[in-house]
Amino acid sequence: MLELFEMLFIGFIVGLTGALVPGPMLFVTIDGTLKKGWTAGPEVFLGHAIIETAVLVLILLGMNTLVGEREMSFISVAGGIVLIIFGIMTIRGAKASAEELHGQDKVISNSLIAGIVTSASNPYFWLWWLAAGSALVLESMKLGMVAVAFFIVGHWLADLGWFTAVSLSFSRGRGMFSPKTYRHILVSCGLFLILFGGWFAIG
Repeated sequence: MLELFEMLFIGFIVGLTGALVPGPMLFVTIDGTLKKGWTAGPEVFLGHAIIETAVLVLILLGMNTLVGEREMSFISVAGGIVLIIFGIMTIRGAKASAEELHGQDKVISNSLIAGIVTSASNPYFWLWWLAAGSALVLESMKLGMVAVAFFIVGHWLADLGWFTAVSLSFSRGRGMFSPKTYRHILVSCGLFLILFGGWFAIG
C-alpha cells in the first residue's frame, strides 16, 4: 500500500511541476475565466485530462515506441499552427467579450474544448508523455494497474488544483476590470498563444 501512495505522490509532484510552467493552458484558463467565471479552470483541466487519457491508453498499448523524429516534427508544426489560429481568434473576440463583461451568456468560448486543443496541439505535451511520462507509467505498471491509476490520479490532482486556483484567483478580480483593461488582458493571452505557436512551428 505504501508503494501505491508513493506513486500518488510522484504523480502529484510531476504534475505540479508541469502545471506551474506558463504555457498555452494557463492563458486559455485566464481567458476562459474572464469570460465565464471560475469554472473555466476545471473545464480546461477536463479537456486536458481527456487527451491525457488517450495518451495513457496509447502508452499502455506500446504505441509510444512508434513515434519518431518525423512524427514529432509534424506535431510541432501542426500544433504551432493551431495555437496561432487559437490566439488570433482570442484577439479578434476580445472586443466583443469586453462588451459582454457583465453578460457572459453570449460568450462563445468553450473552456473544455480549449483544454483539448491546447493540450493536443502542444508538441512538448506529447514529447513529455512519450518520453518521461511513458517511463513513469511503465515503471508503475511493475506494481500493477492500480499503481498506474494512483500515479494518474496524483498527476490530475495537481493539474486540477492549480488551474482551479488560477481561475478562482482571476474570477475574484474579474468584476473590478474595466472593459478596456479586460480587453487588453484577453489580447495579451492571444498574443502569448501566437508566440507559443510560432515557437513550436519553427522550433
